Amino acid sequence: MLVTDKGQVTIPKHIRVAAGVGPGSEVTFSLEGSKIVITPAGTSVKEDRRAKLRAAAARVRESLGAEFKQLGADEIMSFIRGDEPTRSAGRRGSR
Repeated sequence: MLVTDKGQVTIPKHIRVAAGVGPGSEVTFSLEGSKIVITPAGTSVKEDRRAKLRAAAARVRESLGAEFKQLGADEIMSFIRGDEPTRSAGRRGSR
């Protein structure tokens, strides 16, 4: 693909369609090593993964019973490991 004197290139149609980039769309440019990466603005892979993780965490939080919601991080880790959670152990670092 030829780069013009102004630094312009034409994004092939099949790539524009697959990425959802149309007339008036905004894109961002970044470097990954020696590769130039063009990403539709506001939809970077990293942001998309974070949004999906936050949504999944919210769904899990909503499904927890009231007694489990009161546990601290250390108590939850003890529960996951199968240890007997202690109320005082999980609250020491959260003052």
